[in-house]
Amino acid sequence: MRLERISVKGLFLLICGGTAVSMLTICTILFVIAGELWVLIAGMLLTICALIWMFLLMLFFGKRLSVFTGDLCRAMDHMISGNEEPVHAADRETLFARISYRLLRLYDIMQENRRKVDEERQELQMLVSNISHQVKTPVSNLKMVTDTLLTKLIAEQERQEFLQGIRSQADKLEFLFQVLVKTSRLEAGAIQLKKKEGSLLDTLAIACSGIVYAAEKKNISVTVDCPDNLYFSHDSKWTAEAIFNLLDNAVKYTPEGGAIHISVEQWEMYIKLDVSDTGKGIPESNHAAIFRRFYREEEVHNEQGVGIGLYLTREIVTKQGGYVKVTSKVGRGFTFSVFSLADHRIIDQIDNRNAQCVV
Repeated sequence: MRLERISVKGLFLLICGGTAVSMLTICTILFVIAGELWVLIAGMLLTICALIWMFLLMLFFGKRLSVFTGDLCRAMDHMISGNEEPVHAADRETLFARISYRLLRLYDIMQENRRKVDEERQELQMLVSNISHQVKTPVSNLKMVTDTLLTKLIAEQERQEFLQGIRSQADKLEFLFQVLVKTSRLEAGAIQLKKKEGSLLDTLAIACSGIVYAAEKKNISVTVDCPDNLYFSHDSKWTAEAIFNLLDNAVKYTPEGGAIHISVEQWEMYIKLDVSDTGKGIPESNHAAIFRRFYREEEVHNEQGVGIGLYLTREIVTKQGGYVKVTSKVGRGFTFSVFSLADHRIIDQIDNRNAQCVV
């Protein structure tokens, strides 16, 4: 018979029976040796007393064990349902109190995990909804244009315009998919940012090259104020991507004839890069929202874009140990400040010459 298959009550009965048999056996042996009847009687009385005390002990322990298992089961039920916290025992010296303390810690961990799962589920639902919304418009336009081309006879010039529209919508879808893939890979850690010493001015030149045509088209001046030999540890490719997103955002929402200014300051622990524009700006209450995925202000929904550039910028900067701060007021434009960790050894070698670039 294996002990792990015996119940607590059965174990107590086994111990009591074994004790009684052992004591009666000893009393019989003493009676045979001594030949006195009182020895046998005294042994039997002692055996009876021992059995009575053991029976009372079994009742008491059984009661305590029943209360303990009942409290433990209720605590586990509360944890499984998640409706309320398990009851914490007031007496810290009892076994249940020690287990209850650990159950409370486990409950807190489970609740935190549930909260994270709920947040991730809501975020996933919002992401799917946003992607569906972004894809729906160009797909509808493509279907409408192709239906027109298939069902109507149109002039060659008009046909070319329709084909250009198809190309434009296809480019928009391709851009959306590229952004989504880039974002997912960055979030999943599939893209590793490799920081190495490089020129910030060269990184700014790469970022600015992507908005030159759009800025010239709207007659927007772009000026850069940066030390020409400022070197620090950063991932040049992804930092240029982050800065380009800020510049692209500035060009989109700055009116014709406006201005964009990029300035760099050297601080003790950080290098501060400001991107300022003379656009429309937003109220302070919306500053945090603009860094969310697919967020766009109501009045700029007609502008080209999917509302993910600023989110990518913050992710890229954060993964390199920096952070992004925004300052904006309605009618006064934006100032995005990017703070990047600086290498003191490199900063000490920097001179004060500035490069002035104008687009």
